[in-house]
Amino acid sequence: MQDISGKTLIVLLSGGLDSMVCAGLAREAGARIVALTIDYNQRHRVELESAARIAKSIGAAEHIVLPLDLRRFGGSALTADIDVPKDGMSSDVPITYVPARNLIFLSLTLGLAEARQAQDIVIGVNALDYSGYPDCRPDFIAGFEDLARLATRDGDIGVAFRIHAPLQYMTKADIAVEATRLGMDAGMSWSCYDPTPEGLHCGLCESCRLRSKGFADAGIPDPTRYAAGV
Repeated sequence: MQDISGKTLIVLLSGGLDSMVCAGLAREAGARIVALTIDYNQRHRVELESAARIAKSIGAAEHIVLPLDLRRFGGSALTADIDVPKDGMSSDVPITYVPARNLIFLSLTLGLAEARQAQDIVIGVNALDYSGYPDCRPDFIAGFEDLARLATRDGDIGVAFRIHAPLQYMTKADIAVEATRLGMDAGMSWSCYDPTPEGLHCGLCESCRLRSKGFADAGIPDPTRYAAGV
């Protein structure tokens, strides 16, 4: 991320490893960080606690936790009474996909950016090691930048909003390495879609498998506590 030193930047902070690294990159670049976390009544609500720890650790000027009950919509194993798959990686869009989640979240982030007179937004989407979600693709990010110009008062007067996706073409191993380079404690972040009652990563969902493989491929010790082997 370039040309953001001293500028207010909105970080969409889920509490996961990817958003943590994005926040660390924003801090390294000298941005004034406003963090936005969406409490969408997700199954893995423990990630909200991780987001709070991360926001504090990076010195966010503001951390907003915005309630949005997507369980009212359902349609996903993260927002409905549907079992989270534990049988390996899927070749299709998995049931853990939340309908239009990144579109909804970026729209809210854009509203906050305009309210804070910020032109820069960062999101931790990834097009390589991900679960096949359509709202992680580069075309979606580019399309949303165009939409931001058309949908806002600021865009109407020529303000250009920039959607930064610095992890877009990184593998999970690359992201684990970047967390280490930034001096961030990856143990603060949360990835598991189906936490155990004891507060452990399940070790078997797609997100746990991607996380574990990333650390293994990077040759970096994984600080995550898993309930099952991965």
